Amino acid sequence: MIPQPPYGWGIRYARGMEITHGKSQYILTVDGVQAGHLDYVESGNTRDFNHTVVFPQFQGKGLSKPLIAHALEDSRSAGFEVIPTCPAVAKYLEKNPQ
Repeated sequence: MIPQPPYGWGIRYARGMEITHGKSQYILTVDGVQAGHLDYVESGNTRDFNHTVVFPQFQGKGLSKPLIAHALEDSRSAGFEVIPTCPAVAKYLEKNPQ
């Protein structure tokens, strides 16, 4: 099993945006209010990112990009292979090959 930091740690971004890592998801908050999440299923050394949600009142503000970028970077730095079954994650990877 790949070692990983404890759940609950997070990164604070500009404009009151924070991304924290929960069990099988990354959680996006803006000014203390949950704005969305990115879910994944972990199996061995892979994470299948299968669902991205930005709640309606937060849509159209470009919030999914930093959420996806953070989740991918964090997963890869922890040694996970990424499987992008969520269309938003697949589109992000298409536009931002790494």
